[in-house]
Amino acid sequence: MSGIEIGRLLRSDTTGFVVGCTFEQVYEPAFGAMVRAPFAEDYQIYGLIHDIRIDDDGLVRQMSLSEGLADEALLDVRGNRTVPVEIGVLALGYEEGGRISHLLPPRPPLSLDVIYLCTPAEVARFTAAGRFGYFRHILRDRAKPVEELLAAHLRQAGAAQVDTGNAGWTEGAAQELIALLRDDYPVLMNVLGAVNEV
Repeated sequence: MSGIEIGRLLRSDTTGFVVGCTFEQVYEPAFGAMVRAPFAEDYQIYGLIHDIRIDDDGLVRQMSLSEGLADEALLDVRGNRTVPVEIGVLALGYEEGGRISHLLPPRPPLSLDVIYLCTPAEVARFTAAGRFGYFRHILRDRAKPVEELLAAHLRQAGAAQVDTGNAGWTEGAAQELIALLRDDYPVLMNVLGAVNEV
């Protein structure tokens, strides 16, 4: 398997994990992108980026208040200092022994494990397995921007499915979301509105 390394795991539990990365690495991952965390040779966890956070530190806070910040100083902070960047990932499922499951992973990844962006082929393979069972993990946490997260994910996964010849995947995903949210009309309308932006 391939993919772009985006960072190393800082902390995790069975519902998700946080990845630490350098400022240069933050240009690759995007909100709603799928990632994978290889745990063992035949076991890996898949997730969805739901948050990218660039925290401040004392120097950055002081520099933000100074007038006439020189470009050299800005480049020095971004290039030579370790800017704290954290990426929040929602667990979607796992693969064990070649079999993909949309259940929560039985074991979370370990500290300092390398996390990779999924390739389009990996996205297509994971999202085509089963019947959209991983949607419930996305819809469960209403503290996250669920509508925009689903729209970003459907854009990425839909493109990956079209590349593999599965052009009807996005329509099937929309139908599944309608079925899952039929008793929550306001959320359904928000989700469909965001998905229509795709």
